[in-house]
Amino acid sequence: MNLFGRAIRSCFRKPVKSLLLLLAVCMISLLFLSGMASRSANIAVKDSTRQAIGAGFLLEYNPANRSQRVDEACQKISELYPDGQGSYDGVHLEKMTVMGSESWMVTTDNSFESLKSDDIEKIAAVEGIADYNITTVPTAVKQANFQRIEDADADQTNDFQGVALIGNRDMSMDANVLSGNVAILEGRMTTKDDTNVCVISEELAEKNQLKVGGYLQFHSVKAEEPVQEAAIVGIYQVKERMEPYMSGDTYRSENVIFTDLHFPEKVEQDDPLYEKAYFKAANVDDYDAVKEAIKKTDIHWQWYDLIDNNGNLDTMASNFNDLEKISNTLLLAVAGAGFIILFLIFVFWIKNRTNEIGILLSIGIAKGKILLQILTEAVLIGVLALALSFLIAPAVSGAAADYLAGQQAEQAELQDDMDAGKAATDYQAPELTVTDVKTEITSYMLLVDSLSLGVLIVLSACAASVLIFRKNPKDILSEMS
Repeated sequence: MNLFGRAIRSCFRKPVKSLLLLLAVCMISLLFLSGMASRSANIAVKDSTRQAIGAGFLLEYNPANRSQRVDEACQKISELYPDGQGSYDGVHLEKMTVMGSESWMVTTDNSFESLKSDDIEKIAAVEGIADYNITTVPTAVKQANFQRIEDADADQTNDFQGVALIGNRDMSMDANVLSGNVAILEGRMTTKDDTNVCVISEELAEKNQLKVGGYLQFHSVKAEEPVQEAAIVGIYQVKERMEPYMSGDTYRSENVIFTDLHFPEKVEQDDPLYEKAYFKAANVDDYDAVKEAIKKTDIHWQWYDLIDNNGNLDTMASNFNDLEKISNTLLLAVAGAGFIILFLIFVFWIKNRTNEIGILLSIGIAKGKILLQILTEAVLIGVLALALSFLIAPAVSGAAADYLAGQQAEQAELQDDMDAGKAATDYQAPELTVTDVKTEITSYMLLVDSLSLGVLIVLSACAASVLIFRKNPKDILSEMS
């Protein structure tokens, strides 16, 4: 009987050992595929504070990467300054003593928090982008020649006692306008060619008897001078009140004033603070191609999130926080554990086949051929196990990616709670909610999985065989019962 025939008969003759190996290889294969699929998972994120309507793309900073950059800057400050206090790349670290207790305060300035103009311009230059908009963070300023809308019952303890300015390069592409919530009641919207202009709410106009053509005056919440003046070019109305940026009346919907892009920084006498950029696709039919072209733009993608018109988010920072790192760790752990499990299984195999091995040796069959038969049996069972794992891998990998993404979201929330109050800045990271995690099992993954399992089977079988094949035939035969 040839080698292949003996291997098949041995598999059927010892069903328990065959089934044990089948289940082990199938499980290891599934874990490998789950790890690879999770590493490249497409994670859909819902964010109620952000909207990407129509054939366009929204660019924002990635919250997780921002936290990482803050930590790196703090580490750099600690290295540069003996007392650990100082500034680096827009991050400031200061030691404070409160009631005799020392604590550290981390602050950031606009140069750190603002989207980079150069990166925005590079994306805007991509073929297929018809136009783009830049939107500032809602900026708290004080009004000088008019009264804001106030709620007598609202808690104003920590309020700025002012109004909120939102600057746009082109207001027609502001998220509130694109969603249809904000519409012009009188006049027009701000454009990219405007300077020192604003659009106010109908409630604010009625309270102060303001009309298009009038002027509003503002100054910083920190100083009453200098006073900046903006011409009213439009009055808007809303379908539903805009969500306040924070408590108090400064950010209430009626007190939101849209301006040209650079007016908020003039009032604040500070660097610009760009929160998001919107890019309008020229042709809806070319949407996917334009998206791929944007991703190839030479910018610091690890800093950003790119959100498409369906609200799907491509996280450019290590596939949703540290999901890629965790998946790589999982693959290494599976490889190590898989080798140990298969090694023990083959030790069990060989120790229970002492009589068989002894008989084969007694009739003149070389050790190498006996080992080759064992490997052939293992490969036959392994092929069947791989086929089984390929069938159920999509469901298992999806569940694994869901779990890992959920764990990452929980970890991010815990980190945000720990960091609360550390950074003093006008910027607020958007709240992300994972709504869907999609994985794909590719032919490349199947090939890598098959090769990896093949290597593990061969290495573990050879390692286990050393325990018996290092003995001479006489010793093996003497162990036969």
